[in-house]
Amino acid sequence: MIIRPATPADHASISRIVLPVIRAGETYALDRGMSEEAALAYWCGADRFTSVAQAHDGAILGTYYLRQNQQGGGAHVANCGYMTAPDATGKGIARTMCLHSLSEARRRGFRAMQFNFVVSSNTRAVGLWKSLGFAEVGCLPLAFDHPLLGFVDALVMFRTLEMEPAPGTA
Repeated sequence: MIIRPATPADHASISRIVLPVIRAGETYALDRGMSEEAALAYWCGADRFTSVAQAHDGAILGTYYLRQNQQGGGAHVANCGYMTAPDATGKGIARTMCLHSLSEARRRGFRAMQFNFVVSSNTRAVGLWKSLGFAEVGCLPLAFDHPLLGFVDALVMFRTLEMEPAPGTA
């Protein structure tokens, strides 16, 4: 698998990944009726660096975006969103994309990464982010209206992006 910048040629594959997640309404605070055009504009917007995880056979297994979390005094903190193709879930794609995004964020000069709204019932994501060094730094009680569970908490998760040691110095 390789992770590479997304191109307009990837938009159909990205749509096949993001639209079912948006429609399910269980993990992102987005309008479940969002059009494909609006979903692509959100995921691949000019303010984001969007990547795809591509299998050796060319299939797109997942996608992520990286962006500045805030402007001005918060511009040194990155934010990301990740989605994996349904048939690629549980195969380490999200972990690989997150590790890639952490390196990409460091390369771009970010000093930290923050996830602003992790739905607490998304226990796989919460566990993954914690295993990758993210701490739960805030809880927004009952902030997400889950279509099956009703109102659930949303978490704010954060980690610094300490510089990786130079090869041979660790």
